[in-house]
Amino acid sequence: MGGTLHHFGRERVVLTAEQIQTRVQELARQIANDYYGRTLHALCVLENSFVFMADLARLLPVDMVCHFIRPDFTQVGGTTEIFYRPEPKVEGAHVLLVETLTQTGLTSEFLMQNVLARGAASVRLVTLLDRQMARRVALQPDYFGFLIDEPFLYGYGLGAPDRGRNLPYLATSGAQMASSR
Repeated sequence: MGGTLHHFGRERVVLTAEQIQTRVQELARQIANDYYGRTLHALCVLENSFVFMADLARLLPVDMVCHFIRPDFTQVGGTTEIFYRPEPKVEGAHVLLVETLTQTGLTSEFLMQNVLARGAASVRLVTLLDRQMARRVALQPDYFGFLIDEPFLYGYGLGAPDRGRNLPYLATSGAQMASSR
């Protein structure tokens, strides 16, 4: 393979592929210890979390069921309603919500409450990137990889808006940040 993958101008690598993989391995060890002897239902929020979910799932030595859902936001008057499709079957299950990036916490908190209301035995949140400075609710991930401040990242499943998801590292770009505002 060789060569560096560059998709955007003035790219700055924030987390290397090696840093990410080391931390994902550490998270997998923590999660495996906590779910030892149980079946884990991992709930991946698409599109941003598919790469993180795949890497994490391959490292977890526990019985595992993988679910994939996609958020759908609808404006009703001055309120935003959130729906997730398809609705996961989680009654009695130990659920791990898998997100690559947690920002405001609004959708994560909503989804966790929704999963509990559907009868899940437990629900925890793992996020690779925690942007706590953007948090609007008192949500703390049960497991997190890195605290970040960058307002815009791409790579490792995150897109700009749909490009760059295949990069093995996380980067930011001054040119892309300016055009995304």
